[in-house]
Amino acid sequence: MNNPSKERSTAHQHPAPLEAVLSQVREIARDVLVPAADAVDRKACWPEHGIRALQAAGLGGLVVPKENGGLGLGLQALVQACEILGNACSSTALCYGMHCVGSAVIAAKATTDQQQRYLEPISQGIHLTTLALSEPGTGVHFYFPQTRLEAVTPHAFKVTGVKSFITNGGHADSYVVSTVAAEPDAPLGRFSCVVVANEAEGIAWGAPWSGLGMRGNSSRTAELQGLIVPRRDLLGEEGDQLWYVFHVVAPYFLAAMAGTYLGVAGAALEEARTWLTQRHYAHSGSTLAQAPVLQHRLGSLWAMVERTRRLTYFAASETDTGGPDALPALCAAKAEVADCAVDVANAAMTLTGGINYRDGSRLERLLRDACAAHVMAPTTDLLRIWTGRALLGQPLLGE
Repeated sequence: MNNPSKERSTAHQHPAPLEAVLSQVREIARDVLVPAADAVDRKACWPEHGIRALQAAGLGGLVVPKENGGLGLGLQALVQACEILGNACSSTALCYGMHCVGSAVIAAKATTDQQQRYLEPISQGIHLTTLALSEPGTGVHFYFPQTRLEAVTPHAFKVTGVKSFITNGGHADSYVVSTVAAEPDAPLGRFSCVVVANEAEGIAWGAPWSGLGMRGNSSRTAELQGLIVPRRDLLGEEGDQLWYVFHVVAPYFLAAMAGTYLGVAGAALEEARTWLTQRHYAHSGSTLAQAPVLQHRLGSLWAMVERTRRLTYFAASETDTGGPDALPALCAAKAEVADCAVDVANAAMTLTGGINYRDGSRLERLLRDACAAHVMAPTTDLLRIWTGRALLGQPLLGE
């Protein structure tokens, strides 16, 4: 994993790589995501224009190694990119973030063939990937898949099972699928990961996503009906799935989701601040910004967002540099961001009053989107436990 530069350029005409990348993200967020965000939510449509704009700008390869044509950036870049996107359209941020997580998983132990067939097209902006790990029967224990992987020839596997909550479902070009060995003589719990092409025969997609929030992320269920996967699409070795989950999926996923919901919290704070500044009392002409109790409450919300942002940025930086607190910081960051996003969106709704409690207001959308942060595995409760276990030197998957 390559690290983004931590030093700011002193020459404005030569910005650091991370600054240049984030400038591109901001431009796309402003010009493409913001104008479409309401329609993406209202129509529950996958945010194709936003995703394609990010790909066209070369941002599809954000975390892909430079030798494969990518930008070679790490979690600091992922967090900040998803924060910017989440501030503009959280559905797009979620879809983009999951693409980046899938890209990182493929890149971690990619063969030369996989680099050519997946990583290079991802970097070129012509291939979108995502994760397919969750299952209806495993709940938050997404790392214990029941989807079966069976060797049918020396060159092919058969995959059978059901995957749920697949972000970008039906729109991605490939899916990183977790499995368990089906052979009777396979070691207990031999979990593996394979890449499945969207056009593979044997994928039956469920109903379109219909959620309380994050309505544009196309989080769908797929039945894998004995589809055939070439052995060359096995990621790493058989049995490597848990390694992928805790060395690649977890850090990239937690960073992407923390960034996304941090963007939601920031957007809710902006809405409240703008409203209090512009709203006047008819009888006195004074603004709500002049009311001490509202000043106090907004100041408290600002502090909540800012300290959560600092924890999240620290967690990303600590992971990029291999620091000792990377694991507890990442777990705590996503949990803290979930609390922050829900609390700030809810408080902002209260601060701005009944006019924003209407269907279709931006705060109404932000509040619905924020609520998803707690239920996306690993859930907030599980992350709190993992944080404590990491600090105490206990195995994460202990009883």
